Amino acid sequence: MDEKIKGKRIMVVDDESDLTLFFSMSLEYHGFEVEAFNDPKKALSNFKPDYYDLIILDIKMPDMDGFELYEKIRKIDSKAKVCFLTASELYYKEFREKEYNAIDKDLFIRKPIANEELIKEIDRLIENKI
Repeated sequence: MDEKIKGKRIMVVDDESDLTLFFSMSLEYHGFEVEAFNDPKKALSNFKPDYYDLIILDIKMPDMDGFELYEKIRKIDSKAKVCFLTASELYYKEFREKEYNAIDKDLFIRKPIANEELIKEIDRLIENKI
């Protein structure tokens, strides 16, 4: 277990329970503490400011997409480090070209992703000053 990872806290929000399970198991195996939610509204109501080292949000979710959740989280904690999951190139491009073009393209993780690559990406995102 990498000592710089141990105890880092991550929130994962994805409406697909199999993906939140995968992320939770993979991240916890590598020493992260994980809180996973399948409902963005529940994630928001359980959000703790200044608590998470990284928040991973799926872009395409029912009721509230990842960008909407991102805006609500940033109102509560303007320093929160957030990255986005996407499997849909079209959805990604549509939102990046419209309202969210200021979000760094390096803050997007493509699904599916291998376990080792996931850990590398998360480590990179946590270490970078987002």
